[in-house]
Amino acid sequence: MLSLHQLTCFLATYEHRSLTRAAEELGYAQPSVSEQVRGLEKSLGVQLFRRVGRGVVPTTAADTFRPHAEKVLAAADDAQRAVASIRSLETGTIRFGMFGTSRLYVSADLVADVLERHPGVRVELIGQNSNDVHEQLHRGRLEAAMIAVSAVTNEGMEIRPIARDELVYISADPARLTAPVTAKRLAEAPLVLSETTWRDADSARTILRRMVNEAGYNPSTRIEVEDVETAVELVGRGLADSVVNKGVALQLLPRLAPNAGWVSLRPRLYDTMAIVHRAGATLSPAAQLMIELATQRIQALIEPL
Repeated sequence: MLSLHQLTCFLATYEHRSLTRAAEELGYAQPSVSEQVRGLEKSLGVQLFRRVGRGVVPTTAADTFRPHAEKVLAAADDAQRAVASIRSLETGTIRFGMFGTSRLYVSADLVADVLERHPGVRVELIGQNSNDVHEQLHRGRLEAAMIAVSAVTNEGMEIRPIARDELVYISADPARLTAPVTAKRLAEAPLVLSETTWRDADSARTILRRMVNEAGYNPSTRIEVEDVETAVELVGRGLADSVVNKGVALQLLPRLAPNAGWVSLRPRLYDTMAIVHRAGATLSPAAQLMIELATQRIQALIEPL
């Protein structure tokens, strides 16, 4: 029966055309490599090398056998990596990218789901904003993520939309909530918007900007802040109105702006959440687990696609 050790010695000998150099590369004694090659020849019933001077020359049988040996060793390496990936689910670190306001949707529950299945792992949820996460995906620092995708390019990326969340107008003035908000009203409103660092590329802000521009108006803000919690609190104080994801409004208005309410835009607009990873990538078991659990959680909260 063939062994991986025999195949390793055969390929090293084939490459170097020398049993001595093959042994040096592998860190074995030369007689050990010779014994492995002879054992392989016996198993196959053919001669693989002819001795010529101090070296060896592969036979036609060796030429034919070489690619098969390489495939077997490659498959063995793949198997070892697969098992190592599974083992990492028991004690390793799982990293996954998430859109910035995921903390208001699924983050805590997602971590709890992972630790319930794999209590020995360490979990890292990465991301201040979807564009920041997308950049980390491009640089290979993250394997996969769930982010908002309206402003994300698909160059080199596989993007699979999984859910959408309506963008809604929030205000503490009931008179401003009697009818859906048009682009004209949005352009004239005293707005506070979050994600100011990413204002030019943020998904929700890109959607709003497009709506207002297409209607012939220029969007403007009264107040710029980083986090959506501050924006909602300012709305509750009557200092400005805002546009946020409906899921954010349902989570934050009762706590930070109980006197405020929400209404849809006209036309209705949606922020799309998607699973994103490098195109053609073979995802690790850890990434597959995070994608499965994150998808289940977000689709239970907002409209699945």
